[in-house]
Amino acid sequence: MSASAQARPGERAGARPVPRAGARAGRLAAGAASGAVRVFLVLAALFWLLPTLGLLISSLLSPTDLNKGGWWQALTAPTRLTADNYERLLANDTITNALLITVAITVPATLLVVVLGSLAGYAFAWLDFPGRDWLFLIVVGLLVVPVQVALIPVSELFGVLGLFGTTAGVVLFHTAFGLPFAVFLLRNFFAQIPRELLEAARLDGAGELRLFTKVVLPLGAPAIASLAIFQFLWVWNDMLVALVFADSAHPPVTVALQQQVRQFGNNIDVLAPGAFLSMVVPLVVFFAFQRQFVTGVMAGAVK
Repeated sequence: MSASAQARPGERAGARPVPRAGARAGRLAAGAASGAVRVFLVLAALFWLLPTLGLLISSLLSPTDLNKGGWWQALTAPTRLTADNYERLLANDTITNALLITVAITVPATLLVVVLGSLAGYAFAWLDFPGRDWLFLIVVGLLVVPVQVALIPVSELFGVLGLFGTTAGVVLFHTAFGLPFAVFLLRNFFAQIPRELLEAARLDGAGELRLFTKVVLPLGAPAIASLAIFQFLWVWNDMLVALVFADSAHPPVTVALQQQVRQFGNNIDVLAPGAFLSMVVPLVVFFAFQRQFVTGVMAGAVK
């Protein structure tokens, strides 16, 4: 038998070798599909960011230039961009005070929800007490209660307690409506912690408080960061609750911008920089904790 007729090791006699052109074509097709997906995602991101870009450029144009045409005129004439609108905005005591009041509402409401939600989530996940399951079902049921239903009764209650029209009343309202979601999220996340890990810590002499602060909180940091971002964005961008419960003489930034529309009409030189400035803070918070947010969301999806 000739050498050409002999089968090579690992091949069957008479079997034809698989052509490499098909594998190469498959790799090229996969690369082209991946490239097309990337191009589509980039275009989708640009399309999603287009309103934000338009708002930013509008905030950097004078009212006269804005009346002549749309914000896209600055793309061909960038020399028209100016920071005068922001200088006038920061000199406006109403807007600057509104930003400070928004911070005074958002930060306590976020911290209270995170702290109380973490404690309650740990209790529902790992502590045995009478009626635990029924109480947790009540918490889950509170998730479906809309904010609009509670506006009138809570207004009457705050009027009796002297909290209506105060910053503390707005903080308490946001805290109360943020807690059900916080407890539900953190309880489900804490329940995934291995029981053996907690038992080992108890055998080492750790009490419940030390176990919570040294073991549970570090492991639940991604979920807590996700909760803090959600709560911060919700409270910062809220207008309905602030419009009802906040002091009309010292409103947060969302209500202050709405009052600017009512007083001055189409004053885009105030509204555009004010809206963009109020939007920058949530974006900074989100990107600062982006890694923890993605980790918490992915962990919750896997578990």
